[in-house]
Amino acid sequence: MRVFVTGASGFIGSAVVRELLEAGHQVVGLARSDTAAVALTAAGADVHRGALDDLDSLRSGAAAADGVIHLAFGHDFDHYASAVAADLRAVEALGAALDGSGRPFVIASGTLLVTPGRLATEADPGPPGVPRAAAENAAIAAAARGVRSAVVRLAPCVHDAERQGLATRLAEIARARGVSAFVGDGSNRWPAVHRLDAARLFRLAVEAAPAGSRLHAVGEEGVLFRDIAEAIGRQLKLPVVSIAAKEAGNHFGWFAAVVSIDNPTSSALTRERLGWKPEGPGLIADLAHGHYVND
Repeated sequence: MRVFVTGASGFIGSAVVRELLEAGHQVVGLARSDTAAVALTAAGADVHRGALDDLDSLRSGAAAADGVIHLAFGHDFDHYASAVAADLRAVEALGAALDGSGRPFVIASGTLLVTPGRLATEADPGPPGVPRAAAENAAIAAAARGVRSAVVRLAPCVHDAERQGLATRLAEIARARGVSAFVGDGSNRWPAVHRLDAARLFRLAVEAAPAGSRLHAVGEEGVLFRDIAEAIGRQLKLPVVSIAAKEAGNHFGWFAAVVSIDNPTSSALTRERLGWKPEGPGLIADLAHGHYVND
């Protein structure tokens, strides 16, 4: 299968590209810079020059492919609303290019958009008004137009020994503040998944996910936030402290909206549908490597 991948040179995308190539697929990666193009070529992928906001380049890349995996997203949180809007336009353009073809279209989303405080499952729709839910729902809707579309919701901590997703941001804040903090009793939970396990799920999804399906890239249903903070504190040799919810904004800045979310998430249906079995180390084990200490 010739698979067009956006975000192909990123942290997750580069692992997806390798996974696809090792499985015998041909990969065409979207590259907006010479650096990205060189990295893709070195990995063994073909290069399609363009950008997330260049909808014509997205359409042409999708039209020439046997399947599409959309991973690119603008992670400038100072302009998050603009990034969400750009992602929706990209999903709509890519989906439209595949209309009536029966070809697979897999996009990345996140478990954090699901209603918090209870175990989230693949049956939960994207709630209206939640950032990125519109893009998720647009991809699912493409199934009614003859596209084998699927959404892979990524855990907030996609990790390996080098990087740990949103936990890496927590380490940056801890280093800047001189303490590793959690809110209240720290009993809220974040799901996690190893980067290579997530990459394998994207490959399985493009190969065989049912049309209109939601999948969860979750290896651990819910790691206690307090345990994450303690792991970071050990590696940075910093005190681990509890802060009151009313002080979270002062300590975490814009990240305060995320740190208290309780997001336990199941991947049972995903495992059953696609035979996916996460095999990588857990989040706390990867945090123990401490590569973020001198970042």
